[in-house]
Amino acid sequence: MSAQTWAGHPRGLATLFFTEMFERFTYYGMRALLILFMTAPALKGGLEIETAQAGAIYGLYTGAVYLFSLPGGWIADRLLGQQKAVWYGGILIAAGNFILTLPFTTTFYLGLLTIVLGVGLLKPNISVIVGQLYGNDTGARRDAGFSIFYMGINLGAFIAPLIAGTVGETLGYRWGFFCAGVAMAIGLLQYRMTGHYLGNAGALPAPSTPAETSRNWKFVWGALVLVFAAFGLGVGGVLPLNVVSLAQYTGGAMVALAVFFFGNILLFSDITLAEKKRVGVIAVFFAAAAVFWGGFEQQASTFNLFTRDYIDRSLFGSFFESGQHPTSWYQSANPILVILLSPLFAYVWVALGVRNLDPSAPAKFGIGLLFLGISFGVMMLAAQLVISSGGKVAPTWILLTFMLQTMGELCLSPIGLSNVTKLAPSRYVGQMMGTWFLGAALGNLAAGLIGGHVGADSVHDMPPQFFNMLLVGCGAGVVMLAFSRVINSWTGGVKSTGH
Repeated sequence: MSAQTWAGHPRGLATLFFTEMFERFTYYGMRALLILFMTAPALKGGLEIETAQAGAIYGLYTGAVYLFSLPGGWIADRLLGQQKAVWYGGILIAAGNFILTLPFTTTFYLGLLTIVLGVGLLKPNISVIVGQLYGNDTGARRDAGFSIFYMGINLGAFIAPLIAGTVGETLGYRWGFFCAGVAMAIGLLQYRMTGHYLGNAGALPAPSTPAETSRNWKFVWGALVLVFAAFGLGVGGVLPLNVVSLAQYTGGAMVALAVFFFGNILLFSDITLAEKKRVGVIAVFFAAAAVFWGGFEQQASTFNLFTRDYIDRSLFGSFFESGQHPTSWYQSANPILVILLSPLFAYVWVALGVRNLDPSAPAKFGIGLLFLGISFGVMMLAAQLVISSGGKVAPTWILLTFMLQTMGELCLSPIGLSNVTKLAPSRYVGQMMGTWFLGAALGNLAAGLIGGHVGADSVHDMPPQFFNMLLVGCGAGVVMLAFSRVINSWTGGVKSTGH
């Protein structure tokens, strides 16, 4: 570990901060443009894909990003070490975005697959290196270091739509992807130039015999051959694929996997009754998180399309040929709101804690789901206003929606993974962390499918569709709040407020 410091923290934190900032710039810049690019007419540089199909592709892509974090962590632990995993992951991410700039349908799907593999390698492992920089320091300095690191995430996510989004919507979508690729290349360059500050943190994989290493590499290469063979057969038309059906079947498989996993531990493992109750809490959190992300992640699908078609974007429009400022700008709302509201929420939880009023983790999940449901109520009213006025509505509608969803995120997301690690039986911690990623993957997949369906035929379909999602969000929130004391009692005294 390097003795040099950065703002009182290990100097390597700066290396990881900027690497993650540029990686998130790349991911959110590309994500802000993805469904717009797929659904845009060919004359405007788009792929002219039907909305339902585009939503399914979006859902499969964003869901796969989370799913591939599981093998990405395994590869780093067993074969590469976290530092090399971040490096090779970044190379794949940059390459994938550059592949997206090529004007071919096959290369579009190849680019998405390459980015999925890259994010799967980089995303789960860079946080591990942050933790290893602090060694045995588990106090406030370590927590502050992670707070700084997460600021890099939101800073990159905030800037990306304003730069890559503007480039994509004005010069051409493929130039926006190129911009995202350049950002990752810059992040890789600074990672290579300052990587020595990381010292031994995440430098080596876990010790293993040559035979184990050889077997693991054979498994990885075999899996990659299967992935690319399936990809080749799909894009080549040998395997006729209906992407909407594929997304639906994939979602069903994720649910089946979760039921099998939790059922196997609860029914057939040798853990104690108290441990089984805590696993039950994690299963409830998994279901609640999947519902939440299924609504929240519509920001880049449903709400992106609504913003493009029905939000008055004439403010600053005089600077653009279309008279409307870019749709993708609104994708910056969530990260900047996270930066602005996080200190307020931290203060509120602490203030309530002093008075012994701090909600339990299940109650916070319920509050987060209520915020989600209310946000769809706002969208329902906005859609009704579009119908009654026959024109576009003010940006305040979509911004209020994003603010409510961000408030829900701050109630649910920061405590989810923390509580999973605290509640999981010691020999199942890694697998239980995987269920959190699986819940996020399922939610992202659902967001794409829903986004491709909502208003696909007419804006008149939107109010009842948004009302249904209001019922789902608020209904799930009410159930969580109603049973929060019971669920919290299953923790067996493990403190689960999560701040």
